[in-house]
Formats: sequence, structure tokens, C-alpha cells
Amino acid sequence: MWQRIGVLCRIHVVAFGHDRDYVTAFINIDLESVGNWAERRNLPYSGYTDLAGQDPVYELIRECVGKVNADLAADPHLKGSQIKRFLILHKELDADDGELTRTRKVRRGHVSEKYDALIKALYSGADHCPVEAEVTFEDGRTGVINADLKILEAELAQAPQTQAAE
Repeated sequence: MWQRIGVLCRIHVVAFGHDRDYVTAFINIDLESVGNWAERRNLPYSGYTDLAGQDPVYELIRECVGKVNADLAADPHLKGSQIKRFLILHKELDADDGELTRTRKVRRGHVSEKYDALIKALYSGADHCPVEAEVTFEDGRTGVINADLKILEAELAQAPQTQAAE
């Protein structure tokens, strides 16, 4: 799903949590939006993978996840759906790599299989996970991306206190 985080950026989020103790998420940043944010802060980067791995970007996304968690905590039916741990993917999800449909919907089954090691790392308590992924470029060429992805804890929000009737 595309999530609007204030006026800052759009992100693609793939959440996991079915039959698990807590929810985790892969987050795909929007290169244009987060790139503009980084440029305004004189944060240099060489491309998506470099930008996605930078500490200030992780802190930005942690703040955004915290806001989403606060919204979820305010709903008694959704408070258990807060994201506890997340990582920022090293590449954009792409239809050419079978991760999205042509209409930009996530192919959850394919993503779960392809990134099984990352999902396991999110639930293992690890603070990072090395990854190697084959990518297909628009011109049909293929290449390999290597990255060591950080895994962060998100701030879980408490449900707002309701005032008892006097």
C-alpha cells in the first residue's frame, strides 16, 4: 500500500505479522521525495541503495512509523497491529523483478519467498541482515545488489487513556 507520510514522501510498506507475536515491515522509500529531503539537508547519496541505508533516513522513517503506530494505538481494534521492527529495503520493489504487478500491487507471496531471510532476521532479534539480490534493469540487463540492511525497533504507542465518567 502507498502510505502518505505528511507532505514528505510516499512509501511502499509490506507488513508481516499473521500468526506471529508482533508486526514487522519492509519499507520502500520514494527516491524522489526522500532524495529531495536529503538534498535540502546536504546529505549526499549516490542512488537508492546508498540513500536507503543512511542513518538520517532510518531516523526519518522511524519517526514516520511512530506516527503510524500512534494512529493505530488510538483504535482499540488496531492497537495490536503496530509495527515493532522494520527495515528499509535496499532496492525499490519492481514489476520487472516480479515483486509488483504492473498496476503496482505487491505480490506478497513472491516477496515473502524472495526475501525470506530478511523476514527471519526481523523476527530473530538481529540488528542487521546482509542481502544479495538480483535485479532486472529496464533495458533487460540484470545485475546484483549487495547491502547490509539495518533493522530498527519502532516506538510502540500506548492507547490513549479515556476519562472515566464522573
